[in-house]
Amino acid sequence: MDQKILSLAAEKTADKLQEFLQTLREGDLTNLLQNQAVKGKVAGALLRAIFKGSPCSEEAGTLRRRKIYTCCIQLVESGDLQKEIASEIIGLLMLEAHHFPGPLLVELANEFISAVREGSLVNGKSLELLPIILTALATKKENLAYGKGVLSGEECKKQLINTLCSGRWDQQYVIQLTSMFKDVPLTAEEVEFVVEKALSMFSKMNLQEIPPLVYQLLVLSSKGSRKSVLEGIIAFFSALDKQHNEEQSGDELLDVVTVPSGELRHVEGTIILHIVFAIKLDYELGRELVKHLKVGQQGDSNNNLSPFSIALLLSVTRIQRFQDQVLDLLKTSVVKSFKDLQLLQGSKFLQNLVPHRSYVSTMILEVVKNSVHSWDHVTQGLVELGFILMDSYGPKKVLDGKTIETSPSLSRMPNQHACKLGANILLETFKIHEMIRQEILEQVLNRVVTRASSPISHFLDLLSNIVMYAPLVLQSCSSKVTEAFDYLSFLPLQTVQRLLKAVQPLLKVSMSMRDCLILVLRKAMFANQLDARKSAVAGFLLLLKNFKVLGSLSSSQCSQSLSVSQVHVDVHSHYNSVANETFCLEIMDSLRRCLSQQADVRLMLYEGFYDVLRRNSQLANSVMQTLLSQLKQFYEPKPDLLPPLKLEACILTQGDKISLQEPLDYLLCCIQHCLAWYKNTVIPLQQGEEEEEEEEAFYEDLDDILESITNRMIKSELEDFELDKSADFSQSTSIGIKNNICAFLVMGVCEVLIEYNFSISSFSKNRFEDILSLFMCYKKLSDILNEKAGKAKTKTANKTNDSLLSMKFVSSLLTALFRSSNEFMRYAVNVALQKVQQLKETGHVSGPDGQNPDKIFQNLCDITRVLLWRYTSIPTSVEESGKKEKGKSISLLCLEGLQKIFSAVQQFYQPKIQQFLRALDVTDKEGEEREDADVSVTQRTAFQIRQFQRSLLNLLSSQEEDFNSKEALLLVTVLTSLSKLLEPSSPQFVQMLSWTSKICKENSREDALFCKSLMNLLFSLHVSYKSPVILLRDLSQDIHGHLGDIDQDVEVEKTNHFAIVNLRTAAPTVCLLVLSQAEKVLEEVDWLITKLKGQVSQETLSEEASSQATLPNQPVEKAIIMQLGTLLTFFHELVQTALPSGSCVDTLLKDLCKMYTTLTALVRYYLQVCQSSGGIPKNMEKLVKLSGSHLTPLCYSFISYVQNKSKSLNYTGEKKEKPAAVATAMARVLRETKPIPNLIFAIEQYEKFLIHLSKKSKVNLMQHMKLSTSRDFKIKGNILDMVLREDGEDENEEGTASEHGGQNKEPAKKKRKK
Repeated sequence: MDQKILSLAAEKTADKLQEFLQTLREGDLTNLLQNQAVKGKVAGALLRAIFKGSPCSEEAGTLRRRKIYTCCIQLVESGDLQKEIASEIIGLLMLEAHHFPGPLLVELANEFISAVREGSLVNGKSLELLPIILTALATKKENLAYGKGVLSGEECKKQLINTLCSGRWDQQYVIQLTSMFKDVPLTAEEVEFVVEKALSMFSKMNLQEIPPLVYQLLVLSSKGSRKSVLEGIIAFFSALDKQHNEEQSGDELLDVVTVPSGELRHVEGTIILHIVFAIKLDYELGRELVKHLKVGQQGDSNNNLSPFSIALLLSVTRIQRFQDQVLDLLKTSVVKSFKDLQLLQGSKFLQNLVPHRSYVSTMILEVVKNSVHSWDHVTQGLVELGFILMDSYGPKKVLDGKTIETSPSLSRMPNQHACKLGANILLETFKIHEMIRQEILEQVLNRVVTRASSPISHFLDLLSNIVMYAPLVLQSCSSKVTEAFDYLSFLPLQTVQRLLKAVQPLLKVSMSMRDCLILVLRKAMFANQLDARKSAVAGFLLLLKNFKVLGSLSSSQCSQSLSVSQVHVDVHSHYNSVANETFCLEIMDSLRRCLSQQADVRLMLYEGFYDVLRRNSQLANSVMQTLLSQLKQFYEPKPDLLPPLKLEACILTQGDKISLQEPLDYLLCCIQHCLAWYKNTVIPLQQGEEEEEEEEAFYEDLDDILESITNRMIKSELEDFELDKSADFSQSTSIGIKNNICAFLVMGVCEVLIEYNFSISSFSKNRFEDILSLFMCYKKLSDILNEKAGKAKTKTANKTNDSLLSMKFVSSLLTALFRSSNEFMRYAVNVALQKVQQLKETGHVSGPDGQNPDKIFQNLCDITRVLLWRYTSIPTSVEESGKKEKGKSISLLCLEGLQKIFSAVQQFYQPKIQQFLRALDVTDKEGEEREDADVSVTQRTAFQIRQFQRSLLNLLSSQEEDFNSKEALLLVTVLTSLSKLLEPSSPQFVQMLSWTSKICKENSREDALFCKSLMNLLFSLHVSYKSPVILLRDLSQDIHGHLGDIDQDVEVEKTNHFAIVNLRTAAPTVCLLVLSQAEKVLEEVDWLITKLKGQVSQETLSEEASSQATLPNQPVEKAIIMQLGTLLTFFHELVQTALPSGSCVDTLLKDLCKMYTTLTALVRYYLQVCQSSGGIPKNMEKLVKLSGSHLTPLCYSFISYVQNKSKSLNYTGEKKEKPAAVATAMARVLRETKPIPNLIFAIEQYEKFLIHLSKKSKVNLMQHMKLSTSRDFKIKGNILDMVLREDGEDENEEGTASEHGGQNKEPAKKKRKK
């Protein structure tokens, strides 16, 4: 039969074929086709013949075709056919599909849909036919019966797609079904159906099947719905990540159930690659992605960002067009996140309302961690982001060697965090990805070398961390480091020191690098620039410290820690130590040449030798010999010659120019420290060895010289140095300059000898007498210098000179001295203060161990203990009543020292606070330490706070004229820094707050500075406990009471909430303080409103969620309205207060403007929410009513008051007044009236949006508003004539100014009455 059909089909006309086919029974054809296909024979030709004989123009033919189609589809689905045959059959069916009439196409499509919904498909091959059927259907113009109604082909197609998407899809056909739609012409609405269906299937599929589905979706997105596709993918993976993290941090047993971490990351990586590829082909998709994530940022930067979306963004940076946009988006997100964090940490009010959540910074670091799963496409973006953050938010320009921040301290914190995050990103990326290491190192070194003028400490820290992590790995990049060495002589000294310290572990690993550095340093030794020579000395000293010579003591005192990988680098350590000795002695040779260079270079050497000895004790001999021979040049060997030192030789005269050639005091200081160290550590170990005796004699030689200098210095008079009172110390003559230099040398030598004698004294009486004699010599000189400087009215040079005493000695000296009271003690305390100040400014102190943080901390603890004991046991009042002295009393100096130490400890030793406070506790005995370990920082701090509170109460109980404001100010500063250590939730904190509040309520002092610092303390405590709005309201009532009303006829009753507010302090001190606090509260409220708006705009995207979503916001809305209500009463008081013109009026007008802007923002928020929540809450209505009755009218009268005041200013002055004074007065008036238009505009904006809200909410909010008339004006002719006449007379006469003022006041009064 099949042959017959084929032969008939070969004829030109199909008539016979048609007749033959009609004679066959229903099942014959289908059976024939089935058998042929299953046997693998040519089913294609048979099928073509059947189609040829069944034209769609006849009904019978159409029906026959329909049956054949059904049969073929079942055949293909059955899976019994060979692949080629199945493909051929489907191909033929596709070609013929568009011949079908509409109703049959609908039937066929329905068959497919029911097969999909019932899950009866076997292999899904026949699905390739469905897009052709749907496409054909869309082209049919005639109306078709569908269901109960009649639809066009296009509408039928839409209905069918809708039915298909609303049904159940079998997991294994999801990808096929999604892919099928790309061949169907779809409208935007239909694309949305399909996309929603496919996205909803994500959660039901295996993880490995999601990437191909995403790929199909992205292909489909070119037809529309790009936003939905991206949102869906990002939302799904963000949720999956979150769930994964929770499970990992939660129960370990869950790991069995969920996806292994690696698999999830690989899938995410593949999907990110798919999306990036799609964006390269379709830029619209990229724009949509950036737009979607930007919108999410407006309300709250953490809404849309998740580790997955950040990784996606970072991958998109590889596309040139989006690179800047995306990095900018991430940069702003990071800073915004840190700013939010700062705002939250600073306010208890916000902490109670906003739940704590994860921050962008942690997400980015998570991306770095995840990128280990071969996410190579993310690494480049990470490196760029890291450097952008470090470049944009690093420390700013340098001034006088100190890094200054151009931004105020508050905005500094987020910037510092952002910079630190950048460094962390780079370091972690460096650890994980080998291929990017070279680039990171190169970029860091480039910045270090090229940015000499701007601070680069953050890059040097990063470099140090990188080297610490993997010195051996970096050997491959050594060429980059040696390249950087070539620029050493052009870099600032500080940079050179830090750079060499950072790469120092590399020098131990790589000999070639070390040799290269030595060559560079040798060249620098003889460079023209002084800085280059100093850099060379610094470099050589560092090498000496770090290359151990065999037999050196263990480096228990070594302060540079090395990582394990570096410690085991020197394999042949014996050989190395011997080689090191030759190497070190060679360097010593180079350094000896420096002793003939400028004073600055020598100074560096003397300051560095002590550290070298401590690290490399075998070099002692060489170092000490060098120092001895240097000293002998300036030492007078004859025992009876006075003075013992040749000061003339230390000074260099070149023509008129006189300068210091040899810093003799520093040379002696270096010798004294090295000698003391040698005696304490080396000699005890050499007791048994005889051959060292000669060398010991060598040290005895130094001892004898110091002894001799001491004795002769005590005997010498100032005349012997030619430095008595009659000497010339002026800075203008060469003799004066020379005498100044000599005086400082002698004072320095005295200090060194004091320390030397104390160290060898073992508390003998004679030694102490010597020490006091030396101090007297120092004191006489310092008095003469101060006296001469005082006369010359210049700054005393004495202030700038660093003391040569070591910090350890200062702490020992203080402990020994604080049993007596004299000049010596004042001097010791002053030096201690100088050391702490140095620590605060630079992070280290001068002298030995000055760079070692642990030793400094130990000395700080000792000094603090003594100062604290002295201050609390001998109060200033007791000391000052004894005798009036010039300068500050010792107790006051002690307090100043304590204040500096507390802030320095918090700045540099935050982790050691517990240890520090324990050291201050004098009652601690060794045995109690164990129980003491669990006493919290808060309890220890509270104990210290109580001591200072007592002192402040004693001060405040004294009479006003005896009140020592300096001490009070210092005490409040100390209390402020200690209160930062209290835990805000602890009872001690609440106690501190109530105590401060009580002090402010009960004590009235007219000292503005004291009042300001006390109020600042009160506010800083208050915001950590609860919102300060009630406090602000009370204070504003006090200010109003003291300053009176703008309407002079009104009597204001005085509320005395806080005694600290009085006529003297109310304005500007307290007034400006409360206004700045109100500004902060407004900022917080504004932040909350923005957050709410962001949530609302996101909820409107999913309409069904909006009805439930408004409920959780109610407590936040209520809190906002409460805050604004109380602030309104606060401004209500201040706007009626007769404030003095100046900053108070200025700030109040600006803050009122902010108040109205915030109110407008709230009204606009309710405009957004109004439809869904059904009206506005009652308390919002009350707030609007309050603003209408208590604020707006008063604002206008306050504006009139300010303007009247400025007018009276213009006319009160006589005409003869100096023009300059008039000009400044006018400038002030202009400055004060500048914010007035802004305020009026803000009020009118507020009223405009209120009108909108009234219409929308059907509540008349404007009934409480009296519309302003301040802008209405008309020209009053009679008054204008009068003024013009007045001006005419004015030109002829001079004395009519006062009259003129009188005339002019008239219209102003009328204006007020409006």
